[in-house]
Amino acid sequence: MGTAPDTSTRGSAVNTSALLSLSSATPGTFTSVPTPSFTSTHVRDRTRKSTGKSTRESGRRTPARRAAAPLAATAAALLLCGPLAAAPAHAADQPGGATDAVKPPAHMSTVGGKRLGRPGTQVDPKAGAPALPKELSGKSWLVADAESGDVLASHNAHWRLPPASTLKMLFADTLLPKMPKTKTHKVQLSDLEGMGEGSSLVGVKENYTYSVHDLWLGVFLRSGNDAVHVLSAMNGGVPATVREMQSHAKHLNARDTHVVTPDGYDEEGQVSSAYDLTLFARSGLQKADFREYCSTATAQFPGTFEKGKKKRSSFGIQNTNRLLTGFGVEPYKGIAGVKNGNTTNAGATFTGVAQRGNRVLLVTVMNPQEKEANEVYKETARLFDWGFKAAGSVNPVGTLVRPGAAGASHPSDGGENGHKHAQASVSTDDGGSGGAWTAVGIAGGSLALLGAVAFGVRRRWPLPELARRRSRD
Repeated sequence: MGTAPDTSTRGSAVNTSALLSLSSATPGTFTSVPTPSFTSTHVRDRTRKSTGKSTRESGRRTPARRAAAPLAATAAALLLCGPLAAAPAHAADQPGGATDAVKPPAHMSTVGGKRLGRPGTQVDPKAGAPALPKELSGKSWLVADAESGDVLASHNAHWRLPPASTLKMLFADTLLPKMPKTKTHKVQLSDLEGMGEGSSLVGVKENYTYSVHDLWLGVFLRSGNDAVHVLSAMNGGVPATVREMQSHAKHLNARDTHVVTPDGYDEEGQVSSAYDLTLFARSGLQKADFREYCSTATAQFPGTFEKGKKKRSSFGIQNTNRLLTGFGVEPYKGIAGVKNGNTTNAGATFTGVAQRGNRVLLVTVMNPQEKEANEVYKETARLFDWGFKAAGSVNPVGTLVRPGAAGASHPSDGGENGHKHAQASVSTDDGGSGGAWTAVGIAGGSLALLGAVAFGVRRRWPLPELARRRSRD
C-alpha cells in the first residue's frame, strides 16, 4: 500500500474564521496539489461493481472495470486539470441517441403545486419580467426563493432522475446532527467495503483515525464516497443509513426520491428530482455545520505518518463546486455552496445557493444535454442571473413545501394560493434532523427559534459569512 506524499502546506482544516480570508483571496489560486492516499487493494477488490456500465463522479470518468483507486499522481492531475474526454456512455445518454426519445412523464408529482407536475417549462411572468435564458439544456431545473419558498420557474421539476452526488445533501442533512464533529473513529477495512468502482475518493485509509469533522470535509469538498462509507459505518452501516435517509426524505416531503446508496453512486432505482434536491439543500442550510462545510473552498485533510516523522502529514483538498472555487469557470458572486455531482446515468447535477442584496436563491440543474465543459455550472449561473432580475416580476408557479405531514397537505393548484397555504406554519417535529429548525436574520444576524410560530413568507434563511462577504465584492 503506497503512501501519498505531502505536497501541500500543512495546517488545520479551514474553519469559519478562515473562510473570511478565503473570500478576499483571488478565486482559483489554491495551487497545492491534492494527493490523497487511496484505499488498499483489498478494499478495491471488494468494491461493488456497476451493471457493466461506465461510471464517473465529480468530473472523473472511469470505465466500470478499471481499478477504483488510480495512482495518486493521476488523481491529482484529474482534480486540477480540465474536463477529460468522455468515457463511453450509455446509448441513452448520448446526444442524438435514445435520450432524444426520452421525454418526461406526462403526469408527475404535484407536491408544491399542480404546475410543478406538468412537463416542460413553467413560468408566470408579469409585465416587464425578463425572459428566461435561451441557453438551457438541463433535463430538469428549478429556481426558488430560499427564504419564502416561492418557485419562480421550473422545467420538469418532479422528473425522477438519477441524482449522482447531489444525494449527499440528503445524507448530510440526515446524519450531521447525530455525530459531534470532535468524535473520532479508527477506520476498519470493512468500513470501506461496497464502494462503487470509479468512486470519487478523498483518500481515507484503513487503520488510521479521523475526526467526524475531517470526514465531512471529505464528503463536501471532494465528494468522497470513502468518507461517506466510513460515516455510514459509524451510523450503524449502509443499510441502516439508507433507511434513515429514505425516512428523512419522506419527512421533508421529497416524494420523488428513492435511496439505494448513501453516496449517490449509480444504482438501479436510485432517483430524485430537481424539486427534491432543492428541498434537501434548503433543509440542510438550516444547520450551521452544513453551511460551513458546503461553503468551504479549500482545506487540509489528514494523511499518513511518514517514515521517520512523528507528525502526521496532511494534504490539500479543494471543493469540486466550481462556482465556489472559480476553477474552470467564473466564480459566482454571492455563491455559498451547495453540492455538485456527475455520474454516467445522472450526467452532471448541481444545486447551488447564492445571495444578492437581501435575496437568497436556490437553483438546481440536472443533466444538461449540451455537452460543453462545465455546462451545469454555466446553466446554473444563467438561472441565478435570471432569478435575481426576475424576483418581484413573476408570479410563483409553486412552492417548496415545509416538512411533516401537514406540509404535504396543500392545494394542488400551485401559484399564490398553494404558496400561502403551504407556508402557513412549521412543524416542531423535525423527523430526527436535530431539533426545531432555526433561522438567522441575514441582515441582523439574530437567532430566532421557530417553534409552532408562523412560517413567514419573507422568512430569513441562514447563509455563511462567506456569502455575505462575497455578495458585497
